[in-house]
Amino acid sequence: MPNALIDETSPYLLQHAHNPVAWQAWGEAAFSRARSENKLVFLSVGYSTCHWCHVMEHESFEDPAIAELMNRHFINIKVDREERPDLDATYMAFVQASTGQGGWPMSVWLTPEAKPIAGGTYFPPRDGHGRPGFPRLCTELARLWRDERPRLEAGAAGMLDELRRSAASVAPAAGLAGPEVFGAYLDYCEKCYDGEWGGFGGAPKFPRPAVIRTLLQLVERCGPASTAGASAWAMAGHTLRAMAQGGLHDHLGGGFHRYAVDRFWHVPHYEKMLYDQAQLALAYLDAWQVSSEPAFREVAEGIFVYLLTTLRDAGGAFHGAEDADSLPTAAAGEMREGAYWTWEAGEIAALLDGRDAAIFAAAYGIAPTGNARPASDPHGALAGQNTLFRALPDAALALRFECAETEIRDRLHAACRILLDARSRRPLPHRDDKIVTAWNGLAIAALARGARVLARADLAAAAEAAATFLHRELWDGASLFRSFRGRRGAVRAFPADFVFLIAGLLDLHAVAPAGGWLDWAHTLQQQLDAGLWDSGHAGYVMRPTLGGDTLLVIREDYDGAEPSPNHLAAENLLKLASLLDNDAYLSRAESLLRAGTRTLETQPFAAPVLVAALDLHQRGVMKVQIPPAAAPDVLEQLRASYLPRAVHTAAAGTTVVVCEGGSCRALP
Repeated sequence: MPNALIDETSPYLLQHAHNPVAWQAWGEAAFSRARSENKLVFLSVGYSTCHWCHVMEHESFEDPAIAELMNRHFINIKVDREERPDLDATYMAFVQASTGQGGWPMSVWLTPEAKPIAGGTYFPPRDGHGRPGFPRLCTELARLWRDERPRLEAGAAGMLDELRRSAASVAPAAGLAGPEVFGAYLDYCEKCYDGEWGGFGGAPKFPRPAVIRTLLQLVERCGPASTAGASAWAMAGHTLRAMAQGGLHDHLGGGFHRYAVDRFWHVPHYEKMLYDQAQLALAYLDAWQVSSEPAFREVAEGIFVYLLTTLRDAGGAFHGAEDADSLPTAAAGEMREGAYWTWEAGEIAALLDGRDAAIFAAAYGIAPTGNARPASDPHGALAGQNTLFRALPDAALALRFECAETEIRDRLHAACRILLDARSRRPLPHRDDKIVTAWNGLAIAALARGARVLARADLAAAAEAAATFLHRELWDGASLFRSFRGRRGAVRAFPADFVFLIAGLLDLHAVAPAGGWLDWAHTLQQQLDAGLWDSGHAGYVMRPTLGGDTLLVIREDYDGAEPSPNHLAAENLLKLASLLDNDAYLSRAESLLRAGTRTLETQPFAAPVLVAALDLHQRGVMKVQIPPAAAPDVLEQLRASYLPRAVHTAAAGTTVVVCEGGSCRALP
């Protein structure tokens, strides 16, 4: 019999609707029951494509004995972190402060007043390797609540108070950061740059497109021939090439996996997220404009293929993610990470003829026993499996197989089509098919930018279709909402939803100026300012509440897998100020920059989007006014030009006009 999650819209919550655990959704009703029954709350936070969330569900939440223990001692609440980033951020702050690490699934025990007393991430079903098993931990916490409740409550209250103090109001600097920030940013990038394999830091290695895009902006700021510009391009270009050649990149279907478990970009964590695809498409488009290297354009186009063929919803918007785990075969009983994406050498030999199979195996590093390094696969889960990566370039293959490079390319393209068709007949990985406003905003930006840069009307149409869906289903004329799956979710939008969507609409305005997208962006910015600006924190905040009481005020300030809403908002506001001649938006952008001055001066690598916004403020927005009858050669020149400070808008006449620094000039 299903539990109370059966009526939810979240795929993650619905995955747990048939657990024997008496799960409930977050809300006052669950906490009221905890108070009336004098029980702790067990809060489990995750998302539907989270590998270790699946593991803990299978090991513990599907186990009748463990479920009985949980139901006897706790009120059990499930939260989808992608629907409720505010709750996730609140309790992740506690877990990181109390354990020194975080991640998902996140497991937290709360008082009936939602104050945390203990927490962690994944817990195994049995004691071992110095970690308590989940049942023992549940039993001990229930005993402590029964026997030492006052001590637990005092500790929980103190911890929440400490979290509130650490998230206290921000004192903006008197002035803005200076140009030395850009040199400091480059210095930090150089210090942690992997000169052999690209990227920053060691394993696991994440793409962090924001870092790369800011490096590319500094190439344009400093000049590619300067020492700083050359260094920025060397790091950005090499990293993008290495990621594209590695197993992080899906060489058959396009797009990228979440991160690499090694420093070589070879063995990935195989889930694929919408927000990664959107940001990486923008990075590869930027790199193509900077360098004219065809490979960068090809990678961006592959990402768009993946978006349009796999993640696009029938309504025009885009789904959130694909899972890392799937069944190896339809008859297999257990899912395996990477099953959909990896290959046995024998499969490839059976699908391709002898010469094609040999060329493909050499090109993509296929080994008879599998190609994962032992350190990248400590548990042997990938034994016999091959993750495709470009082991040899076309020129080396042509020499080895004594043929022209054009023949190598033709044979590899044909082989990839055959393998992609074969892969499509495997059991598909689970797809998180909810539509998240913020991530769709990023996708709209990427598609609209791709439409302009690549002269592709189909990408412009896809961007407009996604924006139209959001306007119809997630905007009621007064409020923006976070997510949709079959129906609009009840949770209102967070700062990221507003900010990422506004950014997408500004790019969409460039390719569809008659669509009213700039007007909607202006309206959304007004709503964001009115509802989510906190003057004490000098920024946009999340305020998770329970029973009308605010648990924590959260100001996001790190550009990680997703940009900080406050950092991207600074860019949006500078662009809106230019497009709308609105000085109030300029002033608000400066407030955000002043609030980030200390971060820019001490930790610029944590805030690459804010570094880019500071550059935009210092040098000014470039307004490019494009008439419908502009000359084709001028439009082609614009498409090929990397102009990171530009906004594009419509104009009358036949001449493209560029305005910046208080003056305008016509493009010849």
